[in-house]
Amino acid sequence: MRSPPGAPWLALLAAFALAGPGLAQQTGETGATAAPAGSEETEPPSVLVADRVEIQGDARLVASGNVEVVQGDTRMTASRIIYDDATGSLTIEGPITVIQGETSVLLASSGELDTGFQDGILRSARLVLDQQLQLAAVEIARVSGRYSQLSKVTASSCEVCAKRPVPLWQIRSRRVIHDELERQLYFDGARLEVLGLPVAYIPRLRLPDPTLERATGFLVPSIRTTDELGEGIKVPYFFVLGDNRDLTLTPYLATNRTQTLEARYRQAFRTGEIQIDAAVSDDDIVQDELRGYLFADAEFRLPRDYRLAFDIETTSDDSYLLDYDYSDKDRLDSAISLTRAGRDEFINAEAIGFRSLRVSEDNETQPFLLTDVVWLRRFRPSWVPGTVSFELASHTHERRSNEDVIGRDVGRLTGQLDWRVDDVGPAGILLAAQGRLFTEYSFISQDSNFPDPVSRIVPTAAVELRWPWVRPASGRGGASHIIEPVAQVVWAPGDAADPDTPADESTQIELDEGNLFALSRFPATDRTEAGLRVNMGINYTRFDPAGWSMGVTVGRVYRNEDQGQFDGITALDGVRSDWLAALTFSLGERLSLTNRALFDEDFVYDKFETRLGWRSEDIELAGTYTWLEESPAEMRDDVINEWRLDGVWQVNDSWRASTEWRYDLTLDRSASARLGLEFRTECVTVTTSVRRRFTSSEQLRPTTNLDFEVALAGFGGTGENRPRPRRRGCVR
Repeated sequence: MRSPPGAPWLALLAAFALAGPGLAQQTGETGATAAPAGSEETEPPSVLVADRVEIQGDARLVASGNVEVVQGDTRMTASRIIYDDATGSLTIEGPITVIQGETSVLLASSGELDTGFQDGILRSARLVLDQQLQLAAVEIARVSGRYSQLSKVTASSCEVCAKRPVPLWQIRSRRVIHDELERQLYFDGARLEVLGLPVAYIPRLRLPDPTLERATGFLVPSIRTTDELGEGIKVPYFFVLGDNRDLTLTPYLATNRTQTLEARYRQAFRTGEIQIDAAVSDDDIVQDELRGYLFADAEFRLPRDYRLAFDIETTSDDSYLLDYDYSDKDRLDSAISLTRAGRDEFINAEAIGFRSLRVSEDNETQPFLLTDVVWLRRFRPSWVPGTVSFELASHTHERRSNEDVIGRDVGRLTGQLDWRVDDVGPAGILLAAQGRLFTEYSFISQDSNFPDPVSRIVPTAAVELRWPWVRPASGRGGASHIIEPVAQVVWAPGDAADPDTPADESTQIELDEGNLFALSRFPATDRTEAGLRVNMGINYTRFDPAGWSMGVTVGRVYRNEDQGQFDGITALDGVRSDWLAALTFSLGERLSLTNRALFDEDFVYDKFETRLGWRSEDIELAGTYTWLEESPAEMRDDVINEWRLDGVWQVNDSWRASTEWRYDLTLDRSASARLGLEFRTECVTVTTSVRRRFTSSEQLRPTTNLDFEVALAGFGGTGENRPRPRRRGCVR
C-alpha cells in the first residue's frame, strides 16, 4: 500500500473512532489490524481486522475483505467499510452482521453508522432477538444507541422452509420501535396473519421482547366453555409492582352466567415468599350473592434454622371451586406452623383450621380447629447402649357445636421415651431390643360419656430378629438374591386397648409394609395397640444384571388374644390379621409394577391395589386398579371398585396427547375423564383440553369443561403464564 506524502493518514488513523482515542495503528496489505494501545477512556476500545486497509486522500480509510470490528460486547462483520473523517461516519457494504451480546443479531445488505454504532441506517435488514423472534424490515434506523426504528416490518418466530414458505403466523406492521433499555416492542398499524390470512388488526400494540422476563401488560388469553357457565374468555393482565412483587388480574367473562375477576399476588422476600390466589364472581348459579375464594401460601426462613409457614383456604360456598375449576379439594385446611428439623432434634408447632365441603359431613360436629406442638430429642447416652429418644407433645381439637357428645372438645399432653439397641449375632442374625414408655393426660369437655381429666401410662416392649440370607451374583450374568425373614414380639398391657379417651384421630387405620413391624398401628396417640402379639414377615429381593429387579413382602400379625381394639377393621381384627402381600417389579425405567393386597386364609380380599406403568421415548402409561371392601368403621359405606388410566403420547415433534380416565366398576360408569392435546412448534404452542365429570350430588351435577389457549413464542421470557416453546428445526 502506498502512503500519501507527509503521512497525514497517521493522524487520520489516530482519530479513527472505531479504534478509540489514543490507539496505535498497524496497516498492511493483508491481515491489517487496528489494536488498542492502553486507552484510559471510559468507552471500550475497538479492534478492526480486515484483509486489506488503505488510505484514500487525507480523510478516507477503506477496509475490505472479511472486515470485523469489535467494540465492547458488539461485533460487526462486513465485506467493506469506508470511514470518512470529515463526517465521522461509516459506509458499510454487506452482507452485514452485527452481534450485540448474547441476545441481539442484526443482518443487513448495506448501511451507514456512526463510529460508535449508536446512530445510522441499515437497509434490507433483519433483527433477531434471543434466537427466537425475527423482525424483517426494509430499513432499520438506529437512534441514540437505545432505539431501533424498523420500517415496513414482518415479525415472526416461525422458521420458513422451501416446503413451507408462509410462516404459521406473522405480524405485519408499518413501523416497529424496539426499546433496548426497556426491552419493549411498539407496533404501529399491526396486522396478525395466520397461514398468510389476516385475522386481526391492531392500530397500536406493545409487546415485550423475548429477553424480558417480567413486564406490565396482557398475558396469553384463554377460552373456556363449561355446562355451568357457558362460553367464556379469560384475559389476564400482569402488573410489575417492583423487583420482588407482581400482581395478575384476570377478568373472566362468560356469555350467559358469570362476571368474574381473578387475582394472583406474589412477593419474594429476602428470607421467603408469599402467593395469594383469589377470585370473586357474580353469576346466576347462586342468585343475588357474590361468590369467591381465597388461597394463600407463604414460607419464611427464620434465625436458628426455624421455618415459618402458613396457608389460607376459604371459599364462599361448597361448590364454587368445582364450578370454576379452581380446585378439586373437598376439605379445606388453613394452617400456620413453626418448624425446626436437625439431625437429633425436631420441633414443630402448628394450628390447623378445617372446613368440609362434603354434603355428608357437618362442620358443626366435625373438628374445625386443631393444634399440635411437638419436641423430639434423640441422643446416645454413654450409660446405656443404643439410641434414646424423648418426645413431649400437646394436642387439641375443638368443635363448633355446644351439644353434649357431638360437640366434644379434647386436649391432650403426652410424653414418650423410646429406646432401641441393635446387634449382630452369630451367623449374621440381626437382633434388636426396643422399649417405650408413653404417658398421657387428657382434658375432655362436652361429652358426658368420658371422665375429665383422664391420665394413663402405657409401657411397650419388643424384641426383633432378622436373618438376611444373601446370594451374591456369581459368574457372568448371574443375579443376586436377598431373603430376609423377620420376627418381632411386642407386648403392651391389655388395659391400653380401651382407655377412657375418645378415638377422634385414629379413624383411618391401615396395614401395610410401613407399619407391619411398628409398635402400634394406630396413626395417632389417642390409641395404643395393646396385648401380646407377633409380627412376622419375609422379604425377598432379586437384582438381575439384565436390568430388572423384583421385591416381595409377605407378612401377618398374630395376637395372644383379641382385645377388641380393631373391631370393624377387617384387616386387623381378631387374633390373626389378614395376610399382607406386596410386590414390586421394575424393568429399568420402562416398566414398573406395584401390587398390594390384604386377604384372609380363604383368599377373600379386604383390599387390593395394583399399579402398572410403562415408559418409552414417546409414550407414558399408568394404570391403577383399586378394590376396597365396605367398612363403616372406616367411614366407607360402599365398596370401592374402580380403575384409573393416565397416559401421555408424544405423537411427533409437534403433537402431544394426554388423557385421564377414572371408571367406577361398582356403578358401571365413568367417574371422570379428561383429554388434552398440545400442538407445539418453534413459534407457537396451542393447548386444548376437554374434561367431563360424570358424578353428581345434591349440589353438583355432571359437567363438561373445555379449555383452549394459544401462546406465541418470541414475546416475553419463560414464565408460568407463557410456556416457552422449544427451539428446533423447521417442520418438514
